[in-house]
Amino acid sequence: MSDIALAAPATDPGRPLGWWGMVTLVATEATIFAGLLSSYFFLRATSAAWPQGGIEAPELGRISVFTVVLLASSAPLIWAESAVRRGRQGQVRVALFSSFVLGAVFLVNQILEYRGLGFGPRDNAYGSVFYATTGLHGAHVAIGLLMNLVVQAKARLGRLGPDRHLTLSVFALYWHFVDVVWIFVFSSLYLSPHLR
Repeated sequence: MSDIALAAPATDPGRPLGWWGMVTLVATEATIFAGLLSSYFFLRATSAAWPQGGIEAPELGRISVFTVVLLASSAPLIWAESAVRRGRQGQVRVALFSSFVLGAVFLVNQILEYRGLGFGPRDNAYGSVFYATTGLHGAHVAIGLLMNLVVQAKARLGRLGPDRHLTLSVFALYWHFVDVVWIFVFSSLYLSPHLR
């Protein structure tokens, strides 16, 4: 009896290992983007003209629209996380698909934008840092879209539910990170050259 009384109370095991793995990945990737954006501002501060070589800064109109599209892609994931906890499988599938479509539309726009920019990554330091930063972000969007497809497949197979939604939660964490990073990329590479 006394052994039972002295036993330690049950404790919450804390966050799952998969969640911590994604947090670690996000922190690492945030550091890489911070380095790229720091390089951008260093080059800008040490250049006589910006952008260099008579390059025109990308126009804001189109990319602003697609920025809204990308940021809006996080809203369905918030809905999906809420729906999965309530056991609403249909809503989870619709939300994941909606987020996928919005992300894919953004990525297609980025590819089309590259074709019309008028400068390349080898033209000068500005071109290099612009393409490296936006290209890395685009790669993250593409990876996120693949992750979304995996989560959609799990949802269709009935492997997500109120007690089994770690995959969705970890994916949502990654996707929200991709969206937040874009706010910094857009503000730095697109918006700031127009604020002279």
